Amino acid sequence: MPSKPIIEFTDLPTSVVVDIEGIRRLNPQRFELEQVTAITLIDTDKQQIVGYKDAMEGDFWTRGHMPGFPLMPGVLMVEGAAQLGAYYCTHVNAFPGADFVGLGGVDNVRFRGAVRPGDRLWMVGQVTKHSSRMSAFEFQGYVEGRLVFEATLLGIAMKRPAE
Repeated sequence: MPSKPIIEFTDLPTSVVVDIEGIRRLNPQRFELEQVTAITLIDTDKQQIVGYKDAMEGDFWTRGHMPGFPLMPGVLMVEGAAQLGAYYCTHVNAFPGADFVGLGGVDNVRFRGAVRPGDRLWMVGQVTKHSSRMSAFEFQGYVEGRLVFEATLLGIAMKRPAE
């Protein structure tokens, strides 16, 4: 049974507050691995973030993932949520001294619908727990108001190895 919505789909803010260039200032992913197109909400009081990924006909996965009926792989949905959570953690300086935020774990993942080229995958995240080294998020993903995935993700503070 799907979880209660973090934010009702009809209440999701749609005006962009951080575009792709702003996302790139805080997140290290580039090219094919950029899985967030824009952010429409960063609420530090409620510890929520909302963003979306526009699934495009030319995305790298469309040619080989179910040829003739391309479906966004679930791992990319989870990656988009992880990138959104990492952006939030970096934005609020959740881990002072960290070089970046990495994915530390994924639990309770359920895929409940498909994301296809032309769809906008809305991702809604809520911080549920935070410590000096880890933040836990509940995430839900929607396409046209339908819940397509939900997951619990852990973001962890990471340091680059010394060269």
